[in-house]
Amino acid sequence: MGVKVLKFGGSSVADGIQLTKIKNIIDADPDRRYIVVSAPGKRFDGDNKITDLLYMCRAQMQHNIPYEQLFQVITDRYSAVKYNLGIDVDLDRYYDEIRANLDNKCSEDYIASRGEYLSAILVAAYLGYDFVDTKGLILFDKRGRLLADETNEALKAELAKHERAVLPGFYGSDKETGEIRVLSRGGSDVTGSLVARAVNADIYENWTDVSGLLMADPRIVKDPEPIQTISYIELRELSYMGASVLHEDAVFPVRLANIPINIRNTNEPDDPGTIITTEHAPEGKKVLSGIAGNKDFTVIAMYKNMLNKEIGYVRRVLTILEDFDISFEHIPTGIDTVSVVISNEQLDGKLDDVLEALDRQMKPDDMSVHEDISLIAVVGLGMSRRPGTSAKICTALADEGINIRMLNQGSSEINIIIGVDTADFENAIRAIYNAFAEK
Repeated sequence: MGVKVLKFGGSSVADGIQLTKIKNIIDADPDRRYIVVSAPGKRFDGDNKITDLLYMCRAQMQHNIPYEQLFQVITDRYSAVKYNLGIDVDLDRYYDEIRANLDNKCSEDYIASRGEYLSAILVAAYLGYDFVDTKGLILFDKRGRLLADETNEALKAELAKHERAVLPGFYGSDKETGEIRVLSRGGSDVTGSLVARAVNADIYENWTDVSGLLMADPRIVKDPEPIQTISYIELRELSYMGASVLHEDAVFPVRLANIPINIRNTNEPDDPGTIITTEHAPEGKKVLSGIAGNKDFTVIAMYKNMLNKEIGYVRRVLTILEDFDISFEHIPTGIDTVSVVISNEQLDGKLDDVLEALDRQMKPDDMSVHEDISLIAVVGLGMSRRPGTSAKICTALADEGINIRMLNQGSSEINIIIGVDTADFENAIRAIYNAFAEK
């Protein structure tokens, strides 16, 4: 018998109908032995996620506003599922425990984690699986950083005691104090990945509300092709640019253990989804795996005569950015030029001060600022050593009258980053997609 780890997102555990679907999925394959669940998500437009309601409860408690009515909305969601599906579990004692901790001014991390906690207890009872709390298993240091190796050992030791188990995603605890600590939003993906590594799973199935990854954003490109297989490194490039069905930190634990990820759709369980592996051979003559992009970048361009002879110039530029606690995206350079591409979020309220510091310390002959820039990542192992890929991209954009503001190809040859004016962003993605889509 093999081992499969499954993670179900918020939409997959939103109500009793969805829980029935996940039970059918799990029952269909006896290898599906370890299940990680999120807190219930929205059931319909205008509905609330349970985690958001829990945050609101704590905010009301802090401001001495009665939270009981809001807490009742939360408990009603779980209780309705319990009664509709006839699940034999006493939820009231868990509700009382959470209320008591709220009244004792519990931490924000604690209350945020209770959605997954209750969800896992309910799903474990519904499936007849063991409930395994991730408190004391997913471990953090005092600065809130995940202790990956210690977590792996703790999970491995505990799960060896359970043939089948349901675990809450999103949270763990401080190794020293035992206090609840949470991962970033979407962190249940990470929990699933950590569990998969700990039990040396054959595959990590990540069940959500989409049938895997698509070559481009369907809000921009009509009916983009699905991605059947993709490598971890390609996924990382696409996730960085916003094509994220999967929490990007979830890649690393399973990548270490060489465990494939299968992104599947709870509502369309027969769809094969997307397989993510350490390596994959591009299918046939396919060049691209995907296209993704982000808006809202600023380019600071500096010109200085004989810049290439001035040792340490780029290092000093980056030191200035570091002094302002700013990270950069790219650094296109020429013989006498250097540019830094920075997200507007990083620059928020700091641009004038950064420009003043660069002008004073770097003394460029000329400096210009280009705002409203968007970056597009064109990613694919099929591009490696494939002549003409950049030319094809440039031709496609030129045919649409789109000016390229920046073009940067990584040395691995699996990605090309293109900068365009934000006004051209969507048209640029469509032009590139149409140039490479299989007809």
